Amino acid sequence: MLKSICEAAIFAAGEPVNVKRLQDLFDEKERPSASTLKKILAELTEDYNDRGIQLKQLASGYSFQTASTVTIWMKQLWPEKPPRYSRAFLETLSIIAYKQPVTRGDIEAIRGVAVNPNIIKALLEQEWIQVVGQREVPGRPNLYATSTLFLDHFGLKELTDLPPFPEPSRMESTESAFSMDQVSNSPVDSLES
Repeated sequence: MLKSICEAAIFAAGEPVNVKRLQDLFDEKERPSASTLKKILAELTEDYNDRGIQLKQLASGYSFQTASTVTIWMKQLWPEKPPRYSRAFLETLSIIAYKQPVTRGDIEAIRGVAVNPNIIKALLEQEWIQVVGQREVPGRPNLYATSTLFLDHFGLKELTDLPPFPEPSRMESTESAFSMDQVSNSPVDSLES
């Protein structure tokens, strides 16, 4: 029964569910331990391993996701195309993800061009990045880092799950680091540097 409750809760939540949240479903007398729930979640992950949906551990909890083997068919359900992001947008996001925490000046030094403030604004509004402090230099520029929502959106448990950082000569294909098919729900289709 406990396994069914966990499965239903994760399915119904509509967002990643962590172990603490699963424990909170139960009153104190019947509350399972974190280790018991982790064991059940591992079993559920195994149960769904060869199915069209899979249980995946993300940065903020567990979530059911479409298996990558059936993605091409699932795209038929939503005929509208996902938003297209500019190269500058994707490069900025990639630099923040791989080199965090960074300032806007750091991003500009790596890219070799000025960063459009609208890109930083859009990433903040999307909640893919966050301000994590200020660098102790004149002007005290903001330090940016990725958020848990960024990890969840790209199906990552932690930053070490990112593919290797592209070599400078490969920065032209930053899109390979962040698949355009995974990027969605943004008001910034046409941001440019």
